[in-house]
Amino acid sequence: MRALFSGRAKHDYLSDALALLTGWTREGEQIHRTIALDDTQHAALTERVKVVADALHLRPEISRSADRTQIRVGHGDGDPLTEGAVLLAARIEDAVRAVTQP
Repeated sequence: MRALFSGRAKHDYLSDALALLTGWTREGEQIHRTIALDDTQHAALTERVKVVADALHLRPEISRSADRTQIRVGHGDGDPLTEGAVLLAARIEDAVRAVTQP
């Protein structure tokens, strides 16, 4: 069963959900995270994220700089942050744990 949220309640719901995601920061209507990964972990993470993002019809921005992977989720064009964006961030966290655990 999926609960419907509107107006202020939806904003509170998304803020509460985002607060549970360690390392994610909200900038306007986008959320982002930087993670220290090696090249192999970055490649594995990118593939896992692509599968989930395709299923959710979202397009996160994933970039690499030195030994850091930056991930940005959300539209950034004035559209509000969605439940799907926060869900994708949670799934990305699952993928990070999967690629970083021995």
